[in-house]
Amino acid sequence: MRTFHLSRRAVLAGTAATTAVAALPVVQGRAQAAAPAAGGAYRWRNVVQGGTGFVTGVLFHPSVRGLAYARTDIGGAYRWDDRRDRWIPLTDHLGSDDWNLLGVEAMAVDPAHPNRLYLALGTYAQSWAGNGAVLRSEDRGATWKRTDLAVKLGANEDGRGCGERLLVDPRDSDTLWLGTRHDGLLKSTDRGATWKAVSFPAAPGATGQGITLLVAAGRSVYAGWGDSGGTSANLYRTADGTTWEAVPGQPKGTAAKVPVRAAYDRHTRELYVTYADAPGPNGQSDGSVHKLRTTSGTWSDVTPVKPGGTTADGSADTFGYGGVAVDARRPGTLVVSTNNRWADIDTVFRSTDGGRIWTSLKDRAVLDVSETPYLKWGADKPKFGWWIQAVGLDPYDSQHIVYGTGATLYGTRDLKHWAPEIRGLEEASIRQLISPPAGEAHLISGSGDIGVMYHERLTASPSRGMASNPVFGTATGLALAAAKPSYVVRAGWGDHGNGAWSNDGGKTWAPFKTQPDVAKSAPGPIAVNADGGVLLWSFGAGNPGYRSADNGGTWSEVASFPKGAVPVADPVDPARFYAFDTTTGTLFASTDSGRTFTARATGLNSGDTEFQLAAAPGRSGDLWLSLKGNGLYRSTDGGAAFTKVGSCRASYTLGFGKAAEGASYPAVYMVGSTETITAVYRSDDEAKSWTRVNDDQHQWGWIGAAIAGDPRVYGRVYIATNGRGVQYGEPA
Repeated sequence: MRTFHLSRRAVLAGTAATTAVAALPVVQGRAQAAAPAAGGAYRWRNVVQGGTGFVTGVLFHPSVRGLAYARTDIGGAYRWDDRRDRWIPLTDHLGSDDWNLLGVEAMAVDPAHPNRLYLALGTYAQSWAGNGAVLRSEDRGATWKRTDLAVKLGANEDGRGCGERLLVDPRDSDTLWLGTRHDGLLKSTDRGATWKAVSFPAAPGATGQGITLLVAAGRSVYAGWGDSGGTSANLYRTADGTTWEAVPGQPKGTAAKVPVRAAYDRHTRELYVTYADAPGPNGQSDGSVHKLRTTSGTWSDVTPVKPGGTTADGSADTFGYGGVAVDARRPGTLVVSTNNRWADIDTVFRSTDGGRIWTSLKDRAVLDVSETPYLKWGADKPKFGWWIQAVGLDPYDSQHIVYGTGATLYGTRDLKHWAPEIRGLEEASIRQLISPPAGEAHLISGSGDIGVMYHERLTASPSRGMASNPVFGTATGLALAAAKPSYVVRAGWGDHGNGAWSNDGGKTWAPFKTQPDVAKSAPGPIAVNADGGVLLWSFGAGNPGYRSADNGGTWSEVASFPKGAVPVADPVDPARFYAFDTTTGTLFASTDSGRTFTARATGLNSGDTEFQLAAAPGRSGDLWLSLKGNGLYRSTDGGAAFTKVGSCRASYTLGFGKAAEGASYPAVYMVGSTETITAVYRSDDEAKSWTRVNDDQHQWGWIGAAIAGDPRVYGRVYIATNGRGVQYGEPA
């Protein structure tokens, strides 16, 4: 779905999930010990968008009515609260050092012990990412114990929508199995506290899939295999928990395919397996569904529709198969999903006779996305789904089916009417934040995959959905004119233009009449001067900046603008722009409305890929420069000279909000550290001292992309997360 940045039925009632508050420390500089902060406690909630990310797995507990869990590729795991009709986040305690653990590779429950929950965490298996970990809980995820692994997992890599790679052994609740991508099969005999590699018949290959699923069938365990590894078999089993063997007689045509998911019907003793020619979620063009009668070893092809046909408009109907779930109450009743079916749109098929006859639930589906209008993606109506690899069937309600998509989790209670069952589950990867000083909305956000949203309410998904005209997949720039906040501009990846402007604060948009050619391949950050008369658009490393003084009607290259830099407008003087060139450690400034730029401060730290230049509102030439691990710097003379802020050890992103009562300077908000803890801080005295405003249970992994204080509400702060949407906090 997304890469790590260095780079849903009636309208929600009340607020997003209320979370615990804690007394928080004030830190004075770097040497003084932390002290309790009067009024330092904060309450944290999600700004409601409604999903927006890939739900890669959903798991109903087989022994407890109303208990279910969901996993995502970069946004952690959730537990369903049936009483409140919403998802409860379970991994928000993971901090910036553990950002790689916000991706959930697999989850497992123990049918015999309903309070036990296990998560296998690890977003990337690349050399630059950390190793994975297993979290284990005895109270359904309220508290955790953690075991760090010596291997890497890949919750945001190809195959992330495959089956659960983590399983409690059906013979022994103390024994767990964990299938990995590159390191074979791991086993724990002490409920996940320790792990060791065990012998497995297949050898890991270059595709990085390894074991794609683990499923219990009676007292046996079956494992799917996604790499060739020198063997034509791709499904294995153990009957004794020690010896693994290839399942005999595997169906013809499946040897070169990936077993994506499997589900066992305990009534008929049949194992259903979905296959595709690639692990997904992308790249699949062929697939099938087969069932194995485990008592006899007999295989049957029960594929609902063979891929490769032709749609009504002549397009090739190619796809694979993804999710599968069986009805715990009705023998022979199951659902399977197609995946990567773009021509004829993905569907969920249902059978009540073991796969002999199938019904496409899409064909009579009525979709209600009134709670999450963005799911229309700028069209008249939403799609039934895409990237459908997670499918669940409630063991206590045969008509309650859910399926995950690349943006939500749809559910039905009558097999006809579908709506997002997504309350509380927020997985957007946020790139930009603006809190306007006036107007209806207190927040405008820019995200990966879903573009820009205008949040007229923080407790409901935006009624206008994602910004359209044009629709952007990913937002790369967002800015408003400080002296004319009704004027907003945005940039991003779009099919019908890469930039747009708004004259009503971001409610409605119009595309730029023209754009530089480079915008099609490298749209980047954009800035607008204080009065809205001049735009500056940057296009990534090696590309020049461009200027428009006619609202995007025409553009001219600015040769002296540092290539690839992020333009920043002075909030008071319309003639001033700034840009920091990280390659040389030089601050550049323009005093002629962006026509030319000249070097001012030099010798600043160079080479930082994570930096931010921010201008304090209501002041000309008051600049703050966050330089990753090199701290925070300030200039009060338009960038001619910078002074290091002694109270800050590291700064990743900085923003401003309404000043404290009696204070003359805006509140300063920062993601960074004053000592060793990366956290969220507020300063009411121009960064002389800081108050930590988040706590150890509210860290959300990597949060260094953007932060914004509310200019109208003292103490309120918005935080961009890489997978947990927009978090906002207020003094409790």
